[in-house]
Amino acid sequence: MQISPPFGYREIVPFLKTQKVRLPAPGEVPEFVRQGNAIPVSFAEFQAVAREYPIVFTSSDNGRNFVPVAVLGIAPNENLFCESRGWAPGVYVPAYARRYPFCMAKISVNNVERQDRLICVEKAALDEAGDSLFDAKGEALARWQELERLLKEYETDSERAREMTTILADYGLLEPFSMQATFKGEEGAPPMQVVGMHRVAEKRLENLNAAQLRNLVRKGVLARLYIHLLSLENFGRLLERKAARSGKA
Repeated sequence: MQISPPFGYREIVPFLKTQKVRLPAPGEVPEFVRQGNAIPVSFAEFQAVAREYPIVFTSSDNGRNFVPVAVLGIAPNENLFCESRGWAPGVYVPAYARRYPFCMAKISVNNVERQDRLICVEKAALDEAGDSLFDAKGEALARWQELERLLKEYETDSERAREMTTILADYGLLEPFSMQATFKGEEGAPPMQVVGMHRVAEKRLENLNAAQLRNLVRKGVLARLYIHLLSLENFGRLLERKAARSGKA
């Protein structure tokens, strides 16, 4: 059996009821989140995420597949929402970070991928001094019930996000774009630049036929496209955070 770890996870193993796990402290996020300038978001999160972050679409396979992500920083390996080991207080934390160290992983048997997902845990988080998530009778404790619900809801929402991006690609609605900015007083310096992003080309929505528009509405996609477009205004808030952090505000 082969288990494919999702983005950011190192080595994952199937989670067993008897295992104890070192759970993150409130607000604590894993290293790959603290040092990443983007994080995947699920279908149901668009509205909450758009209050704080720009939502864009990225592809790691030259445009064959896309993933919606929240932009967390301007520079590579920069998360402007992390302070020390934790997230900035009062700011929504995407579910991808909140579910850690657990995940629902794809498994393959004899190189054939199975449809079902397996609940796994980051191997490094297993710790005999950690938390038990099941009692002596094997019954789930409240903490595990909460985590399991998050995992299953996130997996369902991620499938809806994958369906959405497939539709956007099929309809030709995504276009590449970049963001450039220069701080006041540094007009002669090379501008900061964020590349590798895609957005919905609003003009292309006008060219969709009635059946395509109905499909976007029926699947709840159209509303999220406009949430995504409005969220791009948050690049300004990212720049404000970066300026405040570097003392250039």
